[in-house]
Amino acid sequence: MGYGGGDEVNMLQRHLLGTPTKIGVGPNRAAVASHLINKYGYIDIRKSPLYEKQNLDWKDQNSLDSEKIGVIVLDDAMQHWSLWRDLDIVMVNGLTLWGNGQLLPLGPLREPLTALRRADVVVIHHADLVSDHVLKDIESMVQEIKKSVPIFFTKMDPTYLFEAGNINSNVPLTALHQAIVLCVSAIGSADPFVKRIQELGAHYVDRIDFSDHHIFHARDIGMIRARLGELERKFGFKPIVVITEKDYDRDPEILKQLNPFKTFVLCSTLKIMPYRGNNEEIFKKFLKDQLKLEFSAAD
Repeated sequence: MGYGGGDEVNMLQRHLLGTPTKIGVGPNRAAVASHLINKYGYIDIRKSPLYEKQNLDWKDQNSLDSEKIGVIVLDDAMQHWSLWRDLDIVMVNGLTLWGNGQLLPLGPLREPLTALRRADVVVIHHADLVSDHVLKDIESMVQEIKKSVPIFFTKMDPTYLFEAGNINSNVPLTALHQAIVLCVSAIGSADPFVKRIQELGAHYVDRIDFSDHHIFHARDIGMIRARLGELERKFGFKPIVVITEKDYDRDPEILKQLNPFKTFVLCSTLKIMPYRGNNEEIFKKFLKDQLKLEFSAAD
């Protein structure tokens, strides 16, 4: 991963606990990957007898328990031109798209839109929150840059909540039905998060947005508690705070200062939507076919 965003690292470590997955952090992606490979070794899938190149399926489940590195996945690494890669997947936020179209620091883009020509696949995220008309426009914009690129559509599917003070709790989404909810987040784009809570049937949804990766301090907790007090006086019963997993994993301890107000963490799963002829199975097949081509070219 990139530049030490502790929230994302902590979240991945929590989700991948008990698996052989290794997580590296640092701006020099090649150096981080080299360190992990030197430390744990690697599996050359072109030579491994456990691997079937024709269908890209592991033949021995025990191989999945190996400490050796078999696959490296890089986050936000497309702009690192010096890195050799098998596959570039570009994800686009369907709600915000390219922002103002400007490069950093004037806008959100790390490269011009023409960089999409290097993409092997484009994924339009939060597609379920965007109209069909807009999705078709996005698809046309991408295909104007690279006509042949496959385009898939994804959404975040809420699954359950857990209490900020009890990570092992499993609270049904119905707990938010007809509730007064304050969404608190420090993520790149809070609109999809808030829309999800609204869709879950909350009676009223308020929000406090901080900048991405913002670390909550005592003054922030004070501001949140003040807003909660206003909502309680307005509606006559205690509101519920809902945060994202990233916000929880950034600093679970400070959230305890919101007691006695309940604080829930929304857990969601990324889903590939069946849309415009594509679906999850086609996505998996595409990845396998692309890797077959890479391996064939390398032989």
